[in-house]
Amino acid sequence: MLFYLFFLIIMGIPVMTMEFAVGRASRKSIIKSFQELERPGQKWHLNGYLGMAGNYLLMMFYTTVTGWMLYYFYQMLTGKFQGKSTKQVSEMFPEMLSSPQILSVTMVIIVAAGIFICSMGLQKGVEKVTKIMMSLLLAIIIILAVHSITLKDSIEGLKFYLLPDFQRMKEIGVWETITAAMNQAFFTLSLGIGAMGIFGSYIGRDRSLLGESVHIAILDTFVALVSGLIIFPTCFSFGISPDMGPRLIFITLPNIFNGMASGRIWGTLFFVFMTFAAFSTILAVFENIISCGMDLFHWSRKTSCLVNLIAITLLSLPCVFGYNLWSDFQPMGEGSAILDLEDFIVSNLILPIGSFCYIIFCTTRFGWGFGNYHKEANTGNGMKLPGWIRPYVTFVLPALLLFLIIKGLLGN
Repeated sequence: MLFYLFFLIIMGIPVMTMEFAVGRASRKSIIKSFQELERPGQKWHLNGYLGMAGNYLLMMFYTTVTGWMLYYFYQMLTGKFQGKSTKQVSEMFPEMLSSPQILSVTMVIIVAAGIFICSMGLQKGVEKVTKIMMSLLLAIIIILAVHSITLKDSIEGLKFYLLPDFQRMKEIGVWETITAAMNQAFFTLSLGIGAMGIFGSYIGRDRSLLGESVHIAILDTFVALVSGLIIFPTCFSFGISPDMGPRLIFITLPNIFNGMASGRIWGTLFFVFMTFAAFSTILAVFENIISCGMDLFHWSRKTSCLVNLIAITLLSLPCVFGYNLWSDFQPMGEGSAILDLEDFIVSNLILPIGSFCYIIFCTTRFGWGFGNYHKEANTGNGMKLPGWIRPYVTFVLPALLLFLIIKGLLGN
């Protein structure tokens, strides 16, 4: 967590302001943004195509994972977890993954809902839905965190979560830990693929971009921190291994709800709002994809939505089948699935490469240039980007990104 916070501040926030600046200056989608701002003869818009590939690849597995949350909302709503032991609850997750029917249906529901909301536009659809659901989610997770830390043996979970374990870091590898933290800082904000750029195109010139970036980073960090306060104390309370990764949410949380008063109600609310938390990322990326179709091919919003409804649904099927029909295909080694390969390509390659291109484009004379970027970022009221940051974003930040890219290419 400490490494993640460090890299979120020194890498995530500066790159986010760059995406915002490019998007707001051009008022276009990712490919058209570079075309609008690059000088004649330059090829920066090619990075836009890489970013769009990242958008589609991210949605090829993110829609499926969001479908897991939707299914758990249904399970909690219908009382499927009530009366079950910790072991029985743990077994329900692999049972879900083994069913191509369940994963396909929930994925299609998520894709269709996301496309429908985006078809109504940003303010009437995306922004309105996201504000309501995220506000309710924050209230729910705070209540659950308070309950979690009052459970038996929760103090051990808090120690595991909050106290640095340098011996464990040594065992895993210092560079591996640092690389994972750097990747997470970019993944959590979807940096490098233009998702923030499309929202930047809607930000008014009355607000400075650094202030907007800091607000987003604070909210993102708060949600991540409180989520850990829910999950890890509960792991130790229910005797569940805390090193199971993202699957913890599908094993630990149902056990929390089974052990608390009105747990079915709280569980239902949590998973529906957790679905919408993941859904907010889907809406951001869908909006970028749909806007790109409109800019490049001059489609209407409805046409772009229809084309991408079909495309994203079909592209998401390999991830669905990777846990059942195609489970023998283990691209990243024994026990891996197609999702792991897709995640690796997005997190370890496309996000850092795309972010590196944004940095070079915004800070050097070979692209848009630091002066233009600095002026755009500081337009409006709020926190200003200091001039002394230029050497850092021009030399130090690209070096950090190059390290991350090389690590990703080496695959270790």
